[in-house]
Amino acid sequence: MEKNSKIYVAGHRGLVGSAIWNNLLSKGYTNLVGRIHSELDLMDGVAVKQFFDAEQPEYVVLAAAHVGGIMANSRYRADFIYQNLQIQQNVIGESWRHGVKKLLFLGSTCIYPREAPQPIREDYLLTSPLEYTNEPYAIAKIAGLKMCESFNLQYGTNYIAVMPTNLYGPRDNFDLETSHVLPAMIRKMHLAKALNEHNLAAIRIDLARRPVEGLGGDATSAQITSLLARYGIEEDRLCLWGSGRPIREFLWSEDMADASVYCLEHIDFDDVRGTNPDVRNCHINIGSGREVTIAQLAQLVKAAVGYRGRIEWDATKPDGTLRKLTDVSKLHGLGWHHRMEIEDGVPALYRWYLDSLQ
Repeated sequence: MEKNSKIYVAGHRGLVGSAIWNNLLSKGYTNLVGRIHSELDLMDGVAVKQFFDAEQPEYVVLAAAHVGGIMANSRYRADFIYQNLQIQQNVIGESWRHGVKKLLFLGSTCIYPREAPQPIREDYLLTSPLEYTNEPYAIAKIAGLKMCESFNLQYGTNYIAVMPTNLYGPRDNFDLETSHVLPAMIRKMHLAKALNEHNLAAIRIDLARRPVEGLGGDATSAQITSLLARYGIEEDRLCLWGSGRPIREFLWSEDMADASVYCLEHIDFDDVRGTNPDVRNCHINIGSGREVTIAQLAQLVKAAVGYRGRIEWDATKPDGTLRKLTDVSKLHGLGWHHRMEIEDGVPALYRWYLDSLQ
């Protein structure tokens, strides 16, 4: 890519997209294009075509997606498959019709089977059943990577699909109803600390910035206490979903962004297609290759937040996949390694969260 190449980042305000946008800027790219949802609805095929007609991007990063944690995936199964398929169909299709030189598609490691051998290699895709709780989202992302692979094979395009592990970092989603495990845990711990210390003012500031179930900072004390209790937050204890036993890998979003830009700059489809005539599994895992249990993660968050109450676990709630560690040897072989370790990342994310409340 040239420094003045026109690069469209779909989802440039989200956790991943904003990190990629900032990484590109830091490396001197000057011709970036982004649209917020109110300006461009990526589910609207006509609007997406008109956007590509007008802007003619040379490179596309497809970081826009309908995402959420285990609670949201369980409740809104139709939304997760329908919206993501629509977004991918429109953006990838118009990229092909407009001759985009290179497209980077961001998926998720939830594409892999629930019982996949660990660590998970790219070629474990479609070898056994998926985790039921996020199956609709996973199927949508599998369709996206297969679209990229199939366009490359039929039309000679240069579309790269990357599968990041669990991401966290600046601009994360802290909505208690839809967020992923780490930002949800940080916010719950923050609220639990404030409740434990009888600091109602801090809770009101938090709810004013990010209302929960329609309740903001002006709610009554009784309403706030009842709301927090529904999320397992009580005066002397915090109850988290599941058993705490599942093992997860986490990657700082700015590391993910650096890996994404590295792929745009240095990796082509020919670098990952292999020599087998039956071309499959050309996607690239992006992760740290390190893992922690959810219980260990809770202790890291507790230390960062300074929470002094008890942590309990509600084993009646789903755990999801018990272990999910990516094999990142392909990525390492292509020349990229992560930098931020989870022990440093958790305090960094909590500092960002506190700053966001100002």
